[in-house]
Amino acid sequence: MLKLIYRSLALLLIGAALPTPAHAAESSFTLPESNLTVKGRVTLLAIDDRSLRNRENLTLTLNKPNVRKEPVLTPERGDLSKPDSMASHFYGTVLHDAGKYRMWYYAVSLVPNTEKTKFYQGPVCYAESDDGINWVKPNLGQVEIKGSTDNNVIKLSDEMTQCAAVIIDEDDPDPKRRYKMMYMVLANTWVFRSATSADGIHWDVPDNHPTEKFLEMGSFYRFGERWVVHGQGIGKDAKGIPEGRQGYASVSTDFVNWENKTYLESFRLPEPEDVNKRGLIGDYPQVHLGVGASSFGNVAVGLYGIWHNPAEGKKRTDGWYGAGIITCDLGLLVSNDGVKFREPVKDYVYISGDESPVTPVPGIDDPTILCQANGILNVGDETLIYHGRWRNATISGVDYYAEVALATLPRDRWGALQLADAAKPGSVMSCPITLPENGCNIILNADSAESITVELTNENGVLLPAYSGENKGSVLARQGLDSVVQWADTGLTKLAGKTIRVKLGLNSDAAKLYAIYLDAE
Repeated sequence: MLKLIYRSLALLLIGAALPTPAHAAESSFTLPESNLTVKGRVTLLAIDDRSLRNRENLTLTLNKPNVRKEPVLTPERGDLSKPDSMASHFYGTVLHDAGKYRMWYYAVSLVPNTEKTKFYQGPVCYAESDDGINWVKPNLGQVEIKGSTDNNVIKLSDEMTQCAAVIIDEDDPDPKRRYKMMYMVLANTWVFRSATSADGIHWDVPDNHPTEKFLEMGSFYRFGERWVVHGQGIGKDAKGIPEGRQGYASVSTDFVNWENKTYLESFRLPEPEDVNKRGLIGDYPQVHLGVGASSFGNVAVGLYGIWHNPAEGKKRTDGWYGAGIITCDLGLLVSNDGVKFREPVKDYVYISGDESPVTPVPGIDDPTILCQANGILNVGDETLIYHGRWRNATISGVDYYAEVALATLPRDRWGALQLADAAKPGSVMSCPITLPENGCNIILNADSAESITVELTNENGVLLPAYSGENKGSVLARQGLDSVVQWADTGLTKLAGKTIRVKLGLNSDAAKLYAIYLDAE
């Protein structure tokens, strides 16, 4: 009998690891509090205190990612025929698409001139990989550089570009619009543009651009029924006093018409009480590039740049005021509406420039500016965090440099809920969730999952007798990152279409809860 149970459990786990079938993808959950509909899977992360709330005797500990020392993509230094002869900036995207990793990034080249040597920002470039670490820059043949089209440049309407944020839209009935891109262009100021594509390589750009209002982009994705662009903006407070860099968002319900008169606040760091110390060059932490996030259905996880300006007495007067001085780290954020973000742990540096330093050069000791974009994705049992490393060079223009880096976590293990006092039990309860008509499975991403109990309540938090007490759910044995909850009854079929809450009990000091998944059958 025990062998039969384990065999059944193994089959369930194998099924959870396989691609979601088409009929299951159409099975939708509803989150009544936000009126959000989510297809296929609801993800409840330990770092999300609104989805997992009512925490008793539990503490949240964030997990540091493993940062790969070597970059995964570097510029073609010294080859002026290449678009990234100076820098490969990850103001861009990595997707895992049909078994292949695909990257869009923006290049910086050095362009000789009769008067002086200057930088050329853009164009958007493309690379691909079989493993996410070793990348190839294919010859796309779209744009001529120095008499040759042998390069990996994506042809767009604008040449002077920066961020290129790409997503796959499986819901668009027009296959020519399956890939959607928002990118920045230098017009009168940095503004964002849209483009669509059937293959991610050849792009159509509409004549009517979304906006002419400044927003230096950080990311782009779809959350629920809204398209969201995040970036760095420069605003004013209620009294009209200029502020420093802060995170803003523009939203659209149709991918055509975007909010551009007044951007929405997405994430802010405090401004100094002394208004004379505020502004772009003020000596206080600021939000660089806004939020670089990815949507996982009911939750968005992102990073923001923690920009450190130099003290007043250390600002440079020869050229850029922050050359060789300014640094930028990355902080962790979470959101339940895709627009407003918050820190799971306030003022926590998730990845610092010291932890992910730019490749060193002998004789040059310049600091690292980390940059976030559309770089967070789950592949198998890993969470991949692609980010940019930009060398803040002091010596001369030829020292300008940027590369693409990678950090990894076990899938969704951003942080763990565990007992605050090992002598007492702990518990946590989910937000209300309306289950799909086809029912669902509940899966734990946890350490010592077999010591965690699972009970279900109605939407008001009242325990359901058939799914609590002696009839509570439990895990027979932990299986990797996905431990399927078993029930004394026949499962959750009877609750199809009902609104429930999930209540977990932690009774072991070894138990660590990283995430709960509700998967439609």
